[in-house]
Amino acid sequence: MDMKSLYLTVPLAPLAGAALAGLFCRVVPRWFAAGITILGVAISLVASLLVLQDVLAGHTFNGNLYTWATSGGLSFHVGFQVDSLSAMMMVVVTSVSLLVHIYTIGYMSEDAGFNRFFSYISLFTFSMLMLVMSNNFLQLFFGWEAVGLVSYLLIGFWYTRPTAIFANLKAFLVNRVGDFGFILGIGLVLAYFGSLDYKTVFDAAPSLADKTINLVGTAEWSLMTVTCICLFIGAMGKSAQVPLHVWLPDSMEGPTPISALIHAATMVTAGIFMVARCSPMFNLSPTALSFVLIIGATTALFMGFLGMIQNDIKRIVAYSTLSQLGYMTVALGVAAYPIAIFHLMTHAFFKALLFLGAGSVIIGMHHDQDIRNMGGLWKYMPITWITTLIGSLSLIAFPFFAGFYSKDSIIEAVHLSHLTGSGYAMFAVTASVFVTTYYTFRSYFIVFHGRERWNDAAHVAAAAHGHDDHAHDAHDAHGHDDHDHDAHHHGLQPGDKPHESPWVVTFPLIMLAIPSVIIGYYAIDPMLYGSFFDGVIAVNKTVPVMAEMKEEFHGALGMAIHSLQTLPFWLMIAGLVVTYYFYMIKPSIPAALAKKFSGIYKLMDNKYYFDAFNMAVFAGGARKLGGFLNRFGEATLIDGFFVNGSAKLVGVVAGIVRHFQTGYLYQYAFTMIIGVFALLTLWFFTT
Repeated sequence: MDMKSLYLTVPLAPLAGAALAGLFCRVVPRWFAAGITILGVAISLVASLLVLQDVLAGHTFNGNLYTWATSGGLSFHVGFQVDSLSAMMMVVVTSVSLLVHIYTIGYMSEDAGFNRFFSYISLFTFSMLMLVMSNNFLQLFFGWEAVGLVSYLLIGFWYTRPTAIFANLKAFLVNRVGDFGFILGIGLVLAYFGSLDYKTVFDAAPSLADKTINLVGTAEWSLMTVTCICLFIGAMGKSAQVPLHVWLPDSMEGPTPISALIHAATMVTAGIFMVARCSPMFNLSPTALSFVLIIGATTALFMGFLGMIQNDIKRIVAYSTLSQLGYMTVALGVAAYPIAIFHLMTHAFFKALLFLGAGSVIIGMHHDQDIRNMGGLWKYMPITWITTLIGSLSLIAFPFFAGFYSKDSIIEAVHLSHLTGSGYAMFAVTASVFVTTYYTFRSYFIVFHGRERWNDAAHVAAAAHGHDDHAHDAHDAHGHDDHDHDAHHHGLQPGDKPHESPWVVTFPLIMLAIPSVIIGYYAIDPMLYGSFFDGVIAVNKTVPVMAEMKEEFHGALGMAIHSLQTLPFWLMIAGLVVTYYFYMIKPSIPAALAKKFSGIYKLMDNKYYFDAFNMAVFAGGARKLGGFLNRFGEATLIDGFFVNGSAKLVGVVAGIVRHFQTGYLYQYAFTMIIGVFALLTLWFFTT
């Protein structure tokens, strides 16, 4: 097989699986839908590994495969750019996707939409692969919109639940706001660079660095700054940055496997990937970099705060994702693009592990997601307990774990930066270390240690719903339909105990735990300070953060040992101590603090009122505008003036003409004489 065929195999294998499972979802058996999609993604993973091996041997590819349209002097192509950045992304996407596919067999085993779900996640994988492999902005936009569309289908997978429909519509609309900025940026690229091809655009960028444009009045705006900020607004939607972050926590309404796929390796990382790919343009605009830096720092800190008070096990991990995406965006803002991609990679593994671990807990708790109903699960779910601990340690950047190398590198990069906003960003990412440790181990201690609260919850639920053991067992035996999967309708019954998940659930956890421990140690040197991204990600010479960090780097082991003397390490230790004391020794303290600082708690509980503002201003404003247009535009203008008004006008004219239609000959003759006289008069005055 030649390399071009191998490149095509990577995205087309999951697409073929999605088509077979989706088009025939009502007739093919479950084992076929699961098997064909898993086979497609497995083939894609093997092909991606071969491509990465070929790229590491020095062979890259940038070429067009198909001409989609030609208009004037412009051609729009489907093409691939295969280099170290895209090859690494291909391996991350396909490896996480494969493990999510395997996990889904266990998690969705009782769901009526089993075949449909496999089709969707395979199609999602295809969309993301087309995005990361693209060699032009048109194909990037195709993949960009495709992941948005499939995420809409997946978040609203249980379409009988109003909350799921609200969540997927919210995700779709918020992403349209970001995508509007994104397509404006692509439009500026086409208008001023004359091409959508990456290489052509990036080669021409330096010559347009000082180009200015008029947007409003006579004010001059930097073309590069406006273009980069418009492109980044697209990334703010996809990668859920403030204020376009509101869709991501609500997207937890989708099944857990898709939470892991969307929020670990695919959709939310698309924006980070795009900015890194466009590094030759962002390097030319310090203003755009500062904008990126400030937005990322705000997201990292303030979204982390919200994770501290959540009680839904999946929402805690979702707010963690928002915070970590903020970290990646901060790295982009200080032009440390390789570090952002490095954190993207490590985060993909440990965050997928945490989401799937949360899903395993949900299975063990019979689909109860409230951490207040858990406790002491380590005895009943040992594999889930250990793997979740590994993911948690990686997330809080414990030395030697994967997340430590990428997260500490981001903090160091911000420390060395002198861009506008770097001081604020340094405070945000440093404070977030304590915040991250707090919400991560708050969840971990409540779920796996302490008192077994699920017995209390089971008796309360039984009293409230009138369930008994027999009814529950019968319900489980018959399986769930889409609506029944709602977490709030389930939970352990009196006499039940949590149980470890089946091997199709625990196997992906173990496989994700391995890179969550070791990949940072082995990858930091080649990815950040070696030649891995040479010629792929542009070096910013005016913000020489990476060069300074290279001088100070003395190996992965030395970095871990040195970290023991740094502020982030001791903030992390402080977070562990405080969390252990609050939730294992004196569990009454958090409630007392929430009562004492009720104003702050209420602000955080209402998510800083972003949702309330959006509902009141944008949704409420749209409804009022629609009501006004209905009353004035539809009823008054269209119906009242044009439709009924024209009918009335015809009636009036007919009423006047009726007086001349009497049937008397002398009246007609008189009318004809008057008409001839008027015509002669008009002719006389015009000649």
